[in-house]
Amino acid sequence: MLSNYTARYTKISSGYLGQLVEWPEVITEGKTLEECREMLKDALREMILAYRQQKKEIPPGGALLEQVPVEF
Repeated sequence: MLSNYTARYTKISSGYLGQLVEWPEVITEGKTLEECREMLKDALREMILAYRQQKKEIPPGGALLEQVPVEF
């Protein structure tokens, strides 16, 4: 089964922080954006395995994000 999750990347002093919107416990860091993406995919696979072993419900993906402009 293929599911899509929404990743959020934040620039930090050591590179990038990646986290899934629908599953905030899946979080990682990488020196580059590409490294962070790969590490986030790996962290997601590991979390899915752990949840399956513990017979926990896997959070569904598919969040919709949009930017909301505001003037201040």
